[in-house]
Amino acid sequence: MTNISAPIAVLDEKEKHERKHSDSLWKRGLRRLRRDKMTMIAIIVLSIITLMSMLAPVITQAFHLEEIHSDTQNLLMPAFSPGHILGTDQLGRDVFARLLYAGQISLAIGFISSMLIMVIGTLVGMSTGYKGGLYDDVVTWIITTLDSLPSLYLLIAVSALLRPSPEALILVISFTSWTGAARLIRGQTIALRGLDYITASQASGAPDRRIIFNHILPNLISILAISVSIGVGSVILSESALSFLNLGVQAPTPTWGNILADSQSFFRKAPHLLLAPGITIFITVMCTYIIGDGLRDAFDPTLMD
Repeated sequence: MTNISAPIAVLDEKEKHERKHSDSLWKRGLRRLRRDKMTMIAIIVLSIITLMSMLAPVITQAFHLEEIHSDTQNLLMPAFSPGHILGTDQLGRDVFARLLYAGQISLAIGFISSMLIMVIGTLVGMSTGYKGGLYDDVVTWIITTLDSLPSLYLLIAVSALLRPSPEALILVISFTSWTGAARLIRGQTIALRGLDYITASQASGAPDRRIIFNHILPNLISILAISVSIGVGSVILSESALSFLNLGVQAPTPTWGNILADSQSFFRKAPHLLLAPGITIFITVMCTYIIGDGLRDAFDPTLMD
């Protein structure tokens, strides 16, 4: 009796293999991402931190935690004290509640600044990379000049002059940090503009704006997602550094950075005041970098499944 099950199984495997490699980059990327346990854990952890920060009023009200008003009877209580899982600060305010409210500001600064950086960098990078010529030379010279200035020193100088609010700090960080994104997008645009389908669109008389936004921009989405993810962590670190130098968002508006800065004088007496915001910043930034690295691997077209 002839065994036909083996050839059928081989054909099924071949069909699955061909179907897998005929999938779009997005389908393959999402499939790889789901298999990346470390990246999925980082996404879950960052989502939990973000969700808890957004629900700060609900959580603090449910557990009767005080974030604003001082309590002189409960000063510098250690972590895991009754009713205060992370203790209290030098004014008797609950540290956990302050971290939740500070997370709203720090994460908003991180996400919004990163998005603005990528918007500015994408518009400048695509226009210079596609147009080329004198316009490209002038903009590249401006970018190179700005990159020659240490970004942290530039942030410190601007922050010292403005003493920014959260909104102003977002604008300051965005308009002093877009050059790296612009250089990245410019290089990708130069590589894409020489492809056959771009040349065909130009030959058919399609306007430049349509070619840029309909043909070039969709090919940059994965790169933009990766850059935004990594940029969130970098912006949070920048905000923390400025706050530690007393040049960031000023009290009474809480951020993870200024909570950390205000607690440095209590390191020996109440180390939990430093550990709580420090560990929160570390976990958040590490998650953003892991997610960015995972996205890069997932959407790399040169990798095989």
